[in-house]
Amino acid sequence: MQSDGDDRPFDRLAGLTVREVERRLILETLRSTNANRTKAARLLGISIRTLRNKLARYRARGEMIDVLGEAAPKAG
Repeated sequence: MQSDGDDRPFDRLAGLTVREVERRLILETLRSTNANRTKAARLLGISIRTLRNKLARYRARGEMIDVLGEAAPKAG
């Protein structure tokens, strides 16, 4: 049971799509592993190939954010 002063991280996710929550989780995990993709994939319970594919899709959609939290420039 949570007290009134507890941080409620799930409240910050309200209104986000599953895709956006997944993207944020992947990027935050990469930040926490200093961009070590192998370690991040292991922590996320996905293959390194799946992680690489998701990152490639984020880049293609202009949604890629580097591990420092800055938006990467959009191509084109």
